[in-house]
This record gives sequence, structure tokens and C-alpha cells, in this order.
Amino acid sequence: MFAMRRQVLNQLFRRGAAWAVLGCALTASSVWADAGKPIRLLVGFPPGGGSDAIARTLSEKLKDELGVPVVVDNKPGAGGQIAAQALKASPADGTVLFLSHDHTISILPLVVKNPGYEPATDFVPVAGFATFVNSLAVSGGTPAKSFTDYVAWVKSQGNKGSVGIPAPASTPEFLVKLIGEKFKLDLVAAPYRGSAPMMADMLGNQIAAGIAGVPDFIENHKAGKLRVVAVMGKNRQASMPDVPTFSELGLAGLEDMPYYGIFAPAGTPKATLDTFAQALSKVLADRDVHDKLTNMGLTVGFMNAQQLAQREHAYTQVWTRLIKSSGFVPQ
Repeated sequence: MFAMRRQVLNQLFRRGAAWAVLGCALTASSVWADAGKPIRLLVGFPPGGGSDAIARTLSEKLKDELGVPVVVDNKPGAGGQIAAQALKASPADGTVLFLSHDHTISILPLVVKNPGYEPATDFVPVAGFATFVNSLAVSGGTPAKSFTDYVAWVKSQGNKGSVGIPAPASTPEFLVKLIGEKFKLDLVAAPYRGSAPMMADMLGNQIAAGIAGVPDFIENHKAGKLRVVAVMGKNRQASMPDVPTFSELGLAGLEDMPYYGIFAPAGTPKATLDTFAQALSKVLADRDVHDKLTNMGLTVGFMNAQQLAQREHAYTQVWTRLIKSSGFVPQ
């Protein structure tokens, strides 16, 4: 008798929980429907770059899961700073979200005195979806086939070289400095407004090398139009197993991996954020999406809001130490 009662109560509890979850989802979805607007997914870099390609891959499937249009809204400039400021000024109702990697959230607040936003108070994490690594690539116009070749080539050019970076005061800029110091090269970081224009100059042999995320380089690397010669991270990348890590090449301390995540304005209702996160989790489980992102050089893995916050904090701590030790003074 008691067992039967317990079974009935458990069934009622499970039904109640299911209805509660469904109720939250319907409430959040109705916010988007009632607003009569698509979800704007801000991207802080121009079309044609890695972040833009990732956002467009996700937006198509998110539209199907959420039942509302998800529109990629590129706001390039200042390493994502313009997009972050736009997010801060947006209504906290879930209609505007920000797809960003580590640079805008973790690095810019460390190197810019007044970025116009404070991630800890102006934003809330929604969910993370991948980690990746930065890499050094050389253009097809250089004879270098490996990192060792590149170092030798720079020395043959009077020991001077310019290295493109997607944004000033970014992880790639500090990596240029670290490479120069370690291998006794006079390297200068040349900042661009995103990876796409940098890539155009590399493909046109206007600049001999560049540093950016693997997702930015991988397509042209596979096509043989440029050559990735070194990657950050603890392990070699599955998408380019022949390319050594900087640790293998003697430059330690670059093992921590950057991340990609979705952020919302502070004050956005939790039910809305949870519904979006659930949809993102389902999208990442789609084999086609997973394969596309993996082929872009990402290590795909869903992170809930708390996990993304922890990942962001850990990464920020690592780069706080590296930036301080470099002697960089916030601008």
C-alpha cells in the first residue's frame, strides 16, 4: 500500500516538475513573441571572420529550436568593445544577446582603462559552447614551412617582422611580444579591425604572418593558402595534428584555452536565459552543427551559465598574471 502511494506521489511530482519546466519555457518564449522582434545576436567582428561564421552556424538552428528568428548583428570595432557597449545599452529582455570569445570579456577590461562596460556587473553569462586556441600562421608569400623556418626567415630579414593581430591589446598582441622575447626577434604587432581584413592582407602577401584563433585560419590552412605553424594549448589540435604547440617549441605558459560564450544584459530574467541555454544545448547536440564547429577548429562542449562564469574567471586570472608580468600599462 505504502509503495503504491509513493509511486503515485512520485508520478505526480514528476508531472508537476515537467509542467513547471514547460511553463518557464513558454513564459520565456512568449517574451520574444510578445516583443514582436527577432533575437539579435551581436558579434563584435566583421562578416567573414571566425566569430561571424560560428554565429551564423548557430543562429540557423537556434531559430528552429526557439521558434523566433535569430539574426546575427555585426558591430565590429575596437576588438568587440562596440558590440559590448551595445549589449550594455540594450533592453534586458532577452531580445539582444552577445556571442563573444575571451578577448572582449576577459582581456579588454584588463588592458583598457575605460572600456565602457564592466562584465561582472553589466552582463550575465547565458551559456558557453566551445573552447579554442590561438595560433600563428604565415602567408603563402613566405618560404617558411614550419615555426623554426619562420624564426630563421625573420632573422634573415634583419631580425625584424610584422605580425597581424585582429585587435590591439589582445591575446594575440601579447603572444607576439612573448614570441619576440623568447626567440630574440624584433616583432611588431600590426592591429586590424578583426581577423577578416587581416586574413585578406595575409592572402595578398601584404603581411607575412598573423596570430588569431584556429577558427579564423583553418579553412585557408587546409586549402594551402597560408600555413599555421604553431598553436596554443596543452595538446595539438585534432583539426591540424601536424602543427606543434608553443609548449613543444619551448614557449611555456600558453596552455590555458580561450572560450566562446553567449552573454546577456544584467537583469535579463533567468527563465528567458535558461530557455535560450536549453535551446543552445540541443543545437550543439545536432551532429551537423557539432561537425561544422569542430571543422572550424573549436572544441565543442556545452557550459551552463555557472560553468561559463567559472571558465571566464579562470581565464581572466591567467591573463591578469601574464599581462602584469609583461609590464603592459592599460591605455
